[in-house]
Amino acid sequence: MQQTSFSDIEYDNRRKKTRKEVFLDQMDRLIPWEGWLDLIRPCYPEGKRGRPPKDLELMLRMYLVQNWFRLSAEATEDAVYDSYAMRKFLHLDFTSQQVPSATTLLKFRHLMQEKAFDKTLEQDLTAILREAGMTLRRGRTENPSIRRSDNTMSSGQ
Repeated sequence: MQQTSFSDIEYDNRRKKTRKEVFLDQMDRLIPWEGWLDLIRPCYPEGKRGRPPKDLELMLRMYLVQNWFRLSAEATEDAVYDSYAMRKFLHLDFTSQQVPSATTLLKFRHLMQEKAFDKTLEQDLTAILREAGMTLRRGRTENPSIRRSDNTMSSGQ
């Protein structure tokens, strides 16, 4: 459990959640994190040589943000620095962690593609959303949306 910062308190006292925050909160609740991490973990570097690897869950969350918002690795890194909603989704605390670099994210993306985890997770997410009566659609480049039969929830800026 992380200690609440003044920034967290200030952010939580807002009157309105952004569409991006609502979208990321929905994804956080719907995704079976442990199952997805267990799938990737056997192929993820253990850090026996070279630099210690970044936390696997952090990398997966950053990878998903990159895909949902259709960002380059560099733009994803910048967006995490700029967006409190994204940092919250990543469970990233600047007092103890740094944002993984664009190069680190690119290497993780290559691992996901090489092992076809990207396809597996996409199919799994589609099934999870379908079961919840939702679909993921991409409108503008930076605006993924979750659509319910009764209303639409977007991640907007």
